[in-house]
Amino acid sequence: MKYIETLREGEKVGDIYLCKFRQSALTKNGKPYENVILQDKTGTIDAKIWDPGSAGINEFEALDYVDVVGDVTSFQGALQLNIKRIRVAREGEYVPGDYLPVSSRDIQEMYTELMTYASSIENPYLKRLTDSFFVENQNFIRAFQEHSAAKSVHHGFVGGLLEHTLGVVKLCDFFARQYGCLNRDLLLTAALFHDIGKIKELSDFPENDYTDDGQLLGHIVMGVELVGMGIRRVPDFPRKLASELKHCILAHHGELEYGSPKKPALPEALALNFADNVDAKMETFREALNASGNSGDWLGYNRFFESNIRKSTAWPKA
Repeated sequence: MKYIETLREGEKVGDIYLCKFRQSALTKNGKPYENVILQDKTGTIDAKIWDPGSAGINEFEALDYVDVVGDVTSFQGALQLNIKRIRVAREGEYVPGDYLPVSSRDIQEMYTELMTYASSIENPYLKRLTDSFFVENQNFIRAFQEHSAAKSVHHGFVGGLLEHTLGVVKLCDFFARQYGCLNRDLLLTAALFHDIGKIKELSDFPENDYTDDGQLLGHIVMGVELVGMGIRRVPDFPRKLASELKHCILAHHGELEYGSPKKPALPEALALNFADNVDAKMETFREALNASGNSGDWLGYNRFFESNIRKSTAWPKA
């Protein structure tokens, strides 16, 4: 099959993909069309059905595997697929594993690296807490390794939560070595736990969409609840330390308008906010660059950065 990351403007496509999303819409002239997002393990591509009533357009739904024929075009710096024919693929025509986006890094290697940081935590209460999740709880470990960190935007792939958490932990470790006012054990523990609520906020693949609790509560609140339950299982866990750890998680988005119930009031909370923001935005930029293919240097306006973005000189795809 021709993977999405290899598609280029001007090509014709005739392959099976996962329909991630489908929505009916109207053009400015009132003509109906279909917005579709197609996915395989290398990424997603925005697609359009401009003539939904034509003979080659058969019935299909979101999360169906679909056999698609169409033309690759470009719109505002991003590739787009104009679908000419589409049908639901028959069982045996596809391998589901080809359609789940997966981290480019080895998941077990990332988890082993993450555990080297976890094992360096010296505070006995924080060490017992992290071990109860990341060493002893096999169900949690499996979910943590397989989950994404987002529906879209950044790290929206199998292993994404692990990859993002590792990136944040490594940045926090650097901050702790750079700034003596930071409590390294508290900061690294907060970094390990900061996004664990996403296991409950987002459903499993291939859906990878917001759950009811994800919509109603959000990952920050659910993450603090999970940490609170873990703390109650550690005998004599210091109350003040528990509050500081919970505060770091509650404040890790930095601003109330970005979903944080609290703004950072501890240096560790501020450092965690910066680390989370840096890792998320750098991955968002990397994904935008990789999705651009062989298009020109300027990629157009990006709503996440509120700016026109550009490839740098000798940009390496990574």
